[in-house]
Amino acid sequence: MGSGPVPQRGARVRWCVSTPSPDLIQHPSPNCGERRGGARPDLIVLHYTAMDSAEAALARLCDPQTEVSCHYLIAEDGRIWQLVTEEQRAWHAGAGQWGSVRDVNSRSIGIELANTSTHPFPEPQMAALEVLMPGIMARWAIPAHRVIGHSDMAPARKCDPGPRFDWQRLARQGLSVWPAPSEPDGKGFDALSERFGYASDVPQDARLIAFRTRFRPGVTGPLNPGDLACLADLAARFPVDADVPSA
Repeated sequence: MGSGPVPQRGARVRWCVSTPSPDLIQHPSPNCGERRGGARPDLIVLHYTAMDSAEAALARLCDPQTEVSCHYLIAEDGRIWQLVTEEQRAWHAGAGQWGSVRDVNSRSIGIELANTSTHPFPEPQMAALEVLMPGIMARWAIPAHRVIGHSDMAPARKCDPGPRFDWQRLARQGLSVWPAPSEPDGKGFDALSERFGYASDVPQDARLIAFRTRFRPGVTGPLNPGDLACLADLAARFPVDADVPSA
């Protein structure tokens, strides 16, 4: 992507990419900076806002006192605001890790979905996300297995986008991944979860909750063979650091 002038707030733009491009409402946030060490984004992190409205979230994400932002905010009716250009480092992820990546902000594109956490994600919002994501993935060569939730990279601290988010729907369109249960080959939860991407220094119960929230919503209780079967498949097909530089 070229540097070019920053669009004025409120301006609508469309990108020319090989995939359908969304209408974007430009609403620049001051809460951003340069990606550290010349890093390029190789992750997409999905969030929910946990606020009463998209407008309330927009105000917070653009308030310099909050020191939080994201690249894109998607309203429940499908409107998409761009707050930070993709070349810049938005402040959406905070402390956490995915595989070898510890400065997730420098290596990711952050997308916030307006949702209170208590209701499903509406069809217009999901449809807008599905139009937005392919362009991002194409521009930065981000594979589907490096689309994660905030809860994946910070299991002990965050729970979004939560159990109501339809990860399987994204996977059907090649925008995420979904497990096909397989034999774990004797490997335990710790080894499998670390190979897939979860940080090894996070307590096992927090990793299990994060994994189930995304891949086995509604499942509770102790670790069971179903968890291991799903995780074994993901770890075998999508080892987290197989095709990316360390950081």
